Amino acid sequence: MRKCMFYLMMAVAVIAFGACSPDESNEPGTPGIETPENPEEPGEPEEPGEDPDSPSGETKILVAYFSWGGTTQRMAQEIVRQTEADLFRIEPEVSYPTDYTECTEVALEEKNSNARPAIAKEVENWDDYDTVFIGCPVWWWTTPMIICTFTESYDFKGKTVVPFCTYASTYRDETLARIVELTPDAGHLAGEGLTSGRINEQNISSWLKEIGIIK
Repeated sequence: MRKCMFYLMMAVAVIAFGACSPDESNEPGTPGIETPENPEEPGEPEEPGEDPDSPSGETKILVAYFSWGGTTQRMAQEIVRQTEADLFRIEPEVSYPTDYTECTEVALEEKNSNARPAIAKEVENWDDYDTVFIGCPVWWWTTPMIICTFTESYDFKGKTVVPFCTYASTYRDETLARIVELTPDAGHLAGEGLTSGRINEQNISSWLKEIGIIK
């Protein structure tokens, strides 16, 4: 009888122990809830209209040009129309001959002698301008010498120069590069050179948008 009771008690213990496996004896771990690090306090919102990538204030633009036959003048006037810039015509004190052949002879003589033809007028309020377009025709593979006179007459420090020129067939790039060379103290934007037949609203607008002068 005692043996029966002993075996019965052992059986109950085995059943009871077996019903509680190690895996079941512990509740499954609570899924880890990661607490995110406290985010940095957001910075103060910018005031309306604040944009560090945009220039402050309005840029004042001057378009200065020399033109003998009127072609460069047309390009200059279209630039002014699209940018609302001020216009300054670089005029010599002594006018160039109106005859083409005679004018080319005078221009070549000035080039060979490294002349500085005097300019009739001065730019008013030069210091007010941030950006200066400088334009001319191609004469004897480069700028007319009067452009040298102009660039040597003003302080270009802190200004942005944009060269432009008109030409018949060649020496466009050399002339644009010469204007850059003559204004070493200025910053520069990419220039443009056009033949007479390509001076139009679309071509000039595309260039001005490309260099960020207009939107």
